[in-house]
Amino acid sequence: MSDIAKFLNGVICGDVLEVLKQIPSESIDLGITSPPYNKKGKNKGWLVDRVVYESYGDNMKEEEYQEWQVEVLNKLYRVIKEGGSFFYNHKIRWERGKMIHPYEWVSKTKWAVRQEIVWNRKLAGNIRGWRFWQVDERIYWLYKPKNGNLIGEELKPEHAKFSSVWEIRPESGFKEHPAPFPIELPTRIILSILDDKKGIVLDPFCGIGTTLVSAKLLGHDYVGIDISKDYVDFSQRRLERAEEEMEKVLKEKEEHIVNMTFEERKRRGHWKNKVKQNKLL
Repeated sequence: MSDIAKFLNGVICGDVLEVLKQIPSESIDLGITSPPYNKKGKNKGWLVDRVVYESYGDNMKEEEYQEWQVEVLNKLYRVIKEGGSFFYNHKIRWERGKMIHPYEWVSKTKWAVRQEIVWNRKLAGNIRGWRFWQVDERIYWLYKPKNGNLIGEELKPEHAKFSSVWEIRPESGFKEHPAPFPIELPTRIILSILDDKKGIVLDPFCGIGTTLVSAKLLGHDYVGIDISKDYVDFSQRRLERAEEEMEKVLKEKEEHIVNMTFEERKRRGHWKNKVKQNKLL
């Protein structure tokens, strides 16, 4: 098995399952990704037609798609270090009157599910008016147990600012990808999990490289994988000018740290147990 150093701070073009075979076991500290959603693009309106991933066709039979996602997540389990985490973004979909929840396949993987986070995107179009606007997606905090501990270490108090509902608007500044991460999302995750400890961040469906840019600006090493050469080329160009996105990263970092922990509030006598706008007061 080759050494992880040869992959660091690069973007690899290839099929995720084939590339992961080359990544050494337990070499990655943190993973973050959002795979193609298998939307199928069945002429459901201009927005759905636009959100189609050329990389994988995005039109598998649902059973095949879920089996593929289980296989990918299990291969990722091998490369993450014990005690490491993987954050997996997906959404609830509907098919022929049935609700398809990502937990259906996430629960079949080797991972311990540490938490389900609701991402309130705060902005979405009601494509055909069949339902209320779907503004939420899911982010699964998956954990690789260490020494039999299925829960993992506690977050440091200074990172305990947010609830399990994250209100972050989607990225609108890039037309090269149908559904790019807002850079604030991986920034929040990296700050919470790696803290000041330098680590290696992996995004196996890196798209236009948002997770990689965040990792670079926060001082971490990164590895990106995508099957689309266009996305890989764009990611590499974007990483070269990553400093242009520092303002957003610094703003998220500034808002991230808790100014006063629970214990400090108790000591000062103004413990109120209140939450406002998904942030601790």
